[in-house]
Amino acid sequence: MTLIKPFKALRPQAQFAKQVASRPYDVLNSAEAKIEAQGNPYSFLHITKSEIDLNNSIDIHSQSVYEQAKENLAAFIKRDVLFREDKDCYYIYRLIMNGRSQTGLVCVSSVDDYENDIIKKHEFTRPEKEQDRINHIKTSGAQTGNVFLAYRNHKSVDTIIEKWMTAKQPVYDFIAEDEIQHSIWIVNDNDTIDKISEIFATEIPCTYIADGHHRAASAAKVRKALGKNASENANYFLTTLFPSDQLYIMDYNRVVKDLNGLSAEEFLSALKEKFSVEEAGTKEVKPKQAHEFGLFIENKWYKLTAKEGTFNANDPIGILDVTILSENILDKILNIKDQRTDKRIDFVGGMRGLIALEKRVQSGEMKAAFSLYPVTIHQLFDIADSGNVMPPKSTWFEPKLRDGLLTHLIYE
Repeated sequence: MTLIKPFKALRPQAQFAKQVASRPYDVLNSAEAKIEAQGNPYSFLHITKSEIDLNNSIDIHSQSVYEQAKENLAAFIKRDVLFREDKDCYYIYRLIMNGRSQTGLVCVSSVDDYENDIIKKHEFTRPEKEQDRINHIKTSGAQTGNVFLAYRNHKSVDTIIEKWMTAKQPVYDFIAEDEIQHSIWIVNDNDTIDKISEIFATEIPCTYIADGHHRAASAAKVRKALGKNASENANYFLTTLFPSDQLYIMDYNRVVKDLNGLSAEEFLSALKEKFSVEEAGTKEVKPKQAHEFGLFIENKWYKLTAKEGTFNANDPIGILDVTILSENILDKILNIKDQRTDKRIDFVGGMRGLIALEKRVQSGEMKAAFSLYPVTIHQLFDIADSGNVMPPKSTWFEPKLRDGLLTHLIYE
């Protein structure tokens, strides 16, 4: 069963919440973060992307960047922009995007559960990305990145959360610059806290990482590195748990730099072995169902449909569109064997729209782009339950939690 706990969050004073809240560190590069934080001394990007306060020539993985994060965090606390809760609490976090609402429970989850696969994974992690967050957590003493977990719906949890939200006022409630509304309630009643903990401990057998594999892995490795010096707080990591029926997975698309020596005509011809190929001209191809793909190449869109018998329909991974694309196009035709390490491929989240794919190709940076149909939450659960992993960058969840609103300190 699932072990979760309330915690003493480090959080902003209400009047600073909107300015502090920042997009997750891993959806922005350094240049984008610097622009986004410009003119805002309260932006949490000064902590999660602290290289923005250093010389542009700095190696973003140098120790001085992590020391700057630690210094900036201390300054935020000293200036009373951030303060720490005086008792362990749960928090309710609601996001509304385009009129659609999803509500999660913010807590700390057990590192032991992560290591024992009670918290289930569906992706491999990259060592260099892990190391970045390991260094950030160890130096700053803070888990600033929230791990997005999902669980199968439980009516009792829904009822408790809905009742609390109806009876209480949120401590934070604002609309960010991207028009997404963020609202947070503090659950500080001991009986309610105990009831939530009990339900997860006795009735919810597992949770699933939806977004944040590197953050979770890093928290576990920090605990291991600290060894006997680890505080009790280091046995847990910052998470927000969402019921599965509220989650929205978007497409996670691909762009490639070259065609492995083929001309566009030769590439299209090679595709016809395992796909039907239909020219769509300038009209964007956004797949409407599984096993459909869009291809943008030489200023034209094509609709690709995987032919029957060209993929394993009885395998939870083989049936995924990201697998079909990987095996029948990227590997077989383009010789891209490992999407985690091959520099000829990049990934574009569905939130950016298909226009972002067109721009990458039209700029000359990329040769072709592929649009995909999204993975479903049930496919994610099936794969995680089977102990398998998806191809890299298979899921893109929206809306995303903001960094800085709730932070977990691992040192007392």
